[in-house]
Amino acid sequence: MTHDQLNEATLGQVIDVLEGLYPPRLAEDWDHVGLTVGDRTAPVRRICFAVDATYATITEALDWGADLLVTHHPFLFSPVHSVSTDTDRGHLVHQLIAGGCALFSAHTNADAAPGGVADALATIAGLEDTTPLVPDANDPTCGLGRIGKLEASVTLNELAQRIASALPATAQGVRVAGDLGARVQRVAVLGGSGASLLASAVNANADVYITSDYKHHDALDAREAARHRATTGATPRDTPYLIDTAHFASEWPWLTGAAHAVTQAMSAQGYSMETWVSTLNTDPWTTRVTAPNHSQ
Repeated sequence: MTHDQLNEATLGQVIDVLEGLYPPRLAEDWDHVGLTVGDRTAPVRRICFAVDATYATITEALDWGADLLVTHHPFLFSPVHSVSTDTDRGHLVHQLIAGGCALFSAHTNADAAPGGVADALATIAGLEDTTPLVPDANDPTCGLGRIGKLEASVTLNELAQRIASALPATAQGVRVAGDLGARVQRVAVLGGSGASLLASAVNANADVYITSDYKHHDALDAREAARHRATTGATPRDTPYLIDTAHFASEWPWLTGAAHAVTQAMSAQGYSMETWVSTLNTDPWTTRVTAPNHSQ
């Protein structure tokens, strides 16, 4: 065994770091996080980070020579009864094993942890003095979403433009519900699907709530309820306004911070890691078509 091999970190050691940064206890009960493919005793020198494990991102990781692919979304989320190469999931599992690349996911635990998905999105928005939108019952420094304030108020349109400029471009773009000229300063964010936590944004007196995957009725009901509160004097304005981003885009900013955090933690233990943050767009929608001469 060479001197370099003696100083190689194992997959198990890297997982210990990942689970220290994004504790599995913070994951929602329905979630499936952690190691999906891999041998904890195998050496790890190169780590690729992506939002999703897809044919494209797995191929990218293997072509780069990654020993580990870390994704936000779990690869085997729904029950699977076969991993034969006759299935799409099974085919990719075999590709990973053949290529010597492990697969690990940090999902809602990375959403809730400090320095995770929520904090990355809050940073993109320019928020200060942030706290969890829904604090963890056992540790109030952790929790889903973030609520904070901008250094100075901006218009809703300016905030939406800031978000659109900072996130990866997608066919959906950034959708807005509310008065574009209204000034906003107190902002709630939640990367990924966050419509179910709208009540928390309302209770936190957010001027705007930034999240993803708003369905028609959820958004419509939210705006109607906001108008009712303003009309009856319960609130001074029909807030929170809504900013809806593509799911993939709202979670992508976390990847760079995760790569840096893992590199730093492994370096502190005497191990050198190469990391690669995938810029492949895994948003499933590829095109948006609008009618000629219609405003978007």
